[in-house]
Amino acid sequence: MKHTYLVTGMSCNGCRTRVEKALNTVDGATVNVTLDPPLATVTADKEIELSQLQQALREIGHYELSETELDENGMPPACCSGHAHSHTYPVKTVSSSSEGIYYCPMQCEGDKMYNEPGSCKVCGMDLVAAVTAAAADEDSSYTSLKRKFKIALLFTIPIFVLSMGDMLPGRPVSSVLPHTLNNWLQFALSLPVVFYAAWMFFQRAWVVGLLAPELFPHQFTGHGGTVHLYFESTTVILTLVLLGQLLEARAHKQTTSAIKALLKLAPTEATLADGTVIPVDQIKKGDILRVKPGEKIPVDGIITEGQAVVDESMITGEPVPVDKSTGSRVSAGTINSTRSFLMQAEKVGSETLLSQIIEMVRTASRSRAPIQNLADKIAGYFVPVVFIVSVITFIVWAVAGPQPSYVYAFVNALAVLIIACPCALGLATPMAVMVGVGKGAQQGVLIKNAESLEKLNRMDVLITDKTGTLTQGKPSVEKVVAFDGFDPAQLVYYMASLNSHSEHPLAQAIVTYAKEQNLQPGTVTGFESLTGKGLVGTVDGKRLTLGNAVLMESMQIAVPDTWRQKVEEEQLQGKTVSYFAMKGQSAAFISISDPVKSTSMEAIRLLQSEVVEVVMLTGDNHNTAKSVADALHLDSFKAGCLPEDKLSYIKQLQAQGKVVAMAGDGINDAPALAQANIGIAMGTGTDVAIESAGITLLKGDLMGIVKARKLSALVMKNIKQNLFFAFFYNALGIPVAAGVLYPVFGLLLSPMIAAAAMSFSSVSVISNSLRLRKSKL
Repeated sequence: MKHTYLVTGMSCNGCRTRVEKALNTVDGATVNVTLDPPLATVTADKEIELSQLQQALREIGHYELSETELDENGMPPACCSGHAHSHTYPVKTVSSSSEGIYYCPMQCEGDKMYNEPGSCKVCGMDLVAAVTAAAADEDSSYTSLKRKFKIALLFTIPIFVLSMGDMLPGRPVSSVLPHTLNNWLQFALSLPVVFYAAWMFFQRAWVVGLLAPELFPHQFTGHGGTVHLYFESTTVILTLVLLGQLLEARAHKQTTSAIKALLKLAPTEATLADGTVIPVDQIKKGDILRVKPGEKIPVDGIITEGQAVVDESMITGEPVPVDKSTGSRVSAGTINSTRSFLMQAEKVGSETLLSQIIEMVRTASRSRAPIQNLADKIAGYFVPVVFIVSVITFIVWAVAGPQPSYVYAFVNALAVLIIACPCALGLATPMAVMVGVGKGAQQGVLIKNAESLEKLNRMDVLITDKTGTLTQGKPSVEKVVAFDGFDPAQLVYYMASLNSHSEHPLAQAIVTYAKEQNLQPGTVTGFESLTGKGLVGTVDGKRLTLGNAVLMESMQIAVPDTWRQKVEEEQLQGKTVSYFAMKGQSAAFISISDPVKSTSMEAIRLLQSEVVEVVMLTGDNHNTAKSVADALHLDSFKAGCLPEDKLSYIKQLQAQGKVVAMAGDGINDAPALAQANIGIAMGTGTDVAIESAGITLLKGDLMGIVKARKLSALVMKNIKQNLFFAFFYNALGIPVAAGVLYPVFGLLLSPMIAAAAMSFSSVSVISNSLRLRKSKL
């Protein structure tokens, strides 16, 4: 069982690490904690009381879990609009019912929504109204921050002039304004900056020196006992930090552009067959819908009448439109280019492919790459070291610095703390992952978690299934050869009846073949699917068996040698052949062809050029497997593999230290997909395979793996660059802020400059991450 809770009290990655470590001490709990949004996902075999988790957090500080449990999307149990089933991405899913709903644009509280405007309880940023898609795109958070920055700048400039003006010849400020009046004027001008524009940054204590100067050491006081109040430093630093927030908000909007683009694909209305226009969230399974030329397809379904050319590029990343006809499947968000057609709704709301894509992108965007653990470990040592350096800086300057030594000590110690802010370090990995996942989604490569994305770059071996992975997965019956004394048409009827209960592509090919001969499947009883072998069942009182030679042997059904030779001839041509028996007697064999995908050979060549070994594991026979392996120049192959054989083979490779990726599309591939270091599912395959995999290729061909591997390399390179930027500024800035250059060059780093450098390090990381959007895969 899995539960997700909102965590309050976290402000940095150090907090996140402490919370995660504390929660994992609870017996039976496996907990993953994210900072943005601040969520704790608790997985356990038994029910764990919330009070147990709360107690673990109270022992380490002021952290708490929300009393209201959130769902897996970070939402409270009841959806705000009353249409929970159709809101895969509730914060950004905007409809006519969303008016009066607000959320934090930085997702500090996950997908939590409010009924009234206000400020986020975590970061203090203004909540954004989710009224319409257009309003969401305007990004009112960015607009609000921009307004606050302008106000802060407007008042900071005169404060800076009043404070620093006397550095000009003739001391023009003090000659006009008495020192006390100057302080009060700066105080008045600082109020809009502190109490409006930058109030969200104040979460701890702050000191007032204007009204109680006697609280400070005499070194901080000047003529008349007044204290230098550093209004200019305060407002400049706050304005610079506000600028950093502004740039981060703008970057956040850009990093989530992939999700926003996907959300725009979802139409808001649909037309029923009788012409009635209804909201999309009112569509029910089985409804017949009419889709006109130029319209977006509202839900997933199947065409029941008509033909069309559908633009699927927004989902698969492929620019070539696809011809569709009666019986073809269509997906929500794709565009009908040519003719009007009727379709039956099969998947609605969160079940549609588009909704699943959006959820996968969101989940992956906030998942943690293993390299983040290194950054967290370094940050765990970095933060206390910085505090120690700051204290040492204060002591050294207070003891050995020039007069006023305490002022120098205070300013330099503060500069060390400001410039060493680990914001850039916290952004380095998640920002790159977020952009990379979005980039992959635009190219038809769905990343379920950042761990799979990172490992793909280190892949040594690619294990691939045959049917639906290397081949098109759209097999067709070549021939049915009946043994002596059996009627071919009658045998096709029995075969189709038995296969009508199976979702395997080969089974569907047989059913289709029967329908083309106007044969309708009969009723099956005692149906059983023997994974990797075939099917058994009873039709019209006759016990039927359909499958490979292994199944026939296990059922002790004899096959004449003359027929075995004919079967082998078919297999050597790359055909898949199944035996059919009735009442324990061999009756026929059926030859099925499944052409190799045109992209498979090029994809395998490119992977092999990168020293990736490509191995095919298939349940098909040796002759058919060899024909495909030879045609594609695979490194090796194994035929006649059951699901447990694939699983065992992957474990053997992993025991040798290999990083193994598994590509498949069927239910029988699910165990291997889950065991592999990287599971890669074909988007054209079964839901079980997709659920078991870490990466899904929407177009369903191996060129997607080439794209995903390149994306992995680009993201990992980007993360390393980001980490360099984060540490470079700190490594260079901390010693300078501490004053190591002062004895030789007389240079000190003002806290204002330190704040600018701190903001610039975060901006560098953000800008570098955004470069991934322009990368070519």
